Amino acid sequence: MFKKILIANRGEIAVRIIRACREWGISTVAIHSDVDRDSMHVKLADESICVGSHQPTNSYLNIPAILSAIELTNSEAVHPGYGFLSENYNFAKILEENNIKFIGPSSKHIKMMGDKIQAKKIAKEYGLPVIEGSEGGVKNIKDAKEILEITGLPVLIKAAGGGGGKGMKIVRKENEFENLFLTAKSEAKKYFGNDEVYIEKFFENPRHIEVQILAGKNRVVHLHERDCSVQRRHQKLIEETPSPILNDKIRKDLFDRTVNMVEKIGYEGAGTVEFIYEDNKFYFLEMNTRVQVEHPVTEVVTGIDIIKEQIWIAFSGETALNQNDIQPRGHAIECRINAEDPSKNFQPSPGTIGMCHQPSGFRTRVDGAIYQGYKVTPYYDSMICKLICHGRNRTEAIQRMNRSLEEFVIEGITTTIELHKKLINHKKFINSDFNVTWLDKDKII
Repeated sequence: MFKKILIANRGEIAVRIIRACREWGISTVAIHSDVDRDSMHVKLADESICVGSHQPTNSYLNIPAILSAIELTNSEAVHPGYGFLSENYNFAKILEENNIKFIGPSSKHIKMMGDKIQAKKIAKEYGLPVIEGSEGGVKNIKDAKEILEITGLPVLIKAAGGGGGKGMKIVRKENEFENLFLTAKSEAKKYFGNDEVYIEKFFENPRHIEVQILAGKNRVVHLHERDCSVQRRHQKLIEETPSPILNDKIRKDLFDRTVNMVEKIGYEGAGTVEFIYEDNKFYFLEMNTRVQVEHPVTEVVTGIDIIKEQIWIAFSGETALNQNDIQPRGHAIECRINAEDPSKNFQPSPGTIGMCHQPSGFRTRVDGAIYQGYKVTPYYDSMICKLICHGRNRTEAIQRMNRSLEEFVIEGITTTIELHKKLINHKKFINSDFNVTWLDKDKII
């Protein structure tokens, strides 16, 4: 097994990785920016090293500084977590060239599946249904209008190299098409350095379903699905497993086709294949070549530590799991707790945490990196922790989440805890009568 792993990340995911390493007796190195010196991941790691100033480009995205940290600490492997450099093809390639193990897929697969246009072609080639639209990038308005004639309205214009809702525009009226197309290209260039966009049919009432996979040279297994349909402006707020709306026949077809594609491309590591689901049909959306924020819901129902499996696959090249080993039990729900003010259009709420009481109890888990006196800075993503509750069924999971949210106290900053109480108790959530457009359409926030 690896003797020392450097974690190229911060916050709750860095803490999560450190804990997995510690259980295996692996030494850890935390990197941090100048404002993160007192962060939980720095306190928990065996070693820590500052890689730059608070701006992510100067620290957590600073590849030369991170490479220096790897060399100085004699680290054998790097776990990138999610975000930052986790899906950066160049970072993974540099590590490969320097015989440092990247705990994730090969740079080839990061590049292959990171380009949404190419990923869509691959998915179609290996039998996954894809959304009708452009086969490749659309560079000019003339070609864009030709695609529109085929798909009809509404359509979704998306940045080929992006995510998180950036460079994404919904077009419902023909006279808005040209302006929104040009705006999407401009945003794609600004956020991702690539103005290439593609166009596809837009679904009005879809669910967002994703399949967790683990792949080694020996086999590919799936860890069932997650439903991530409670979203605001394409940002996930609540995730759960299993999905309340899939039947066994559709579920098996989804798993079989997903595993087949992942096997055919020769992928190794953890990954998530995401789908749009509407009218009892699913369509390939994208593949994330990293661990997901919402991985804990899968862990608590399967009893499988996904981070440890990532490390084992990176070390051995194989997964120790057989499909028959994976027998999910019960239902799990995760609420992302953000330092934001929902009453002010989710404005970030940095500051120093005063009293902090985190819930605990039967089948209740908090993945976080906060404590009393911790300073939430304005420089990074506003998610500060995740609350995960597991029940024998969905009703019990909701009940446990209710109890846990009531116990959760974070003073000194504004958080989304009160919002989650409202959402979890909403009739539409309880009845699973919602889709990804629910919060944007109903304006219940």
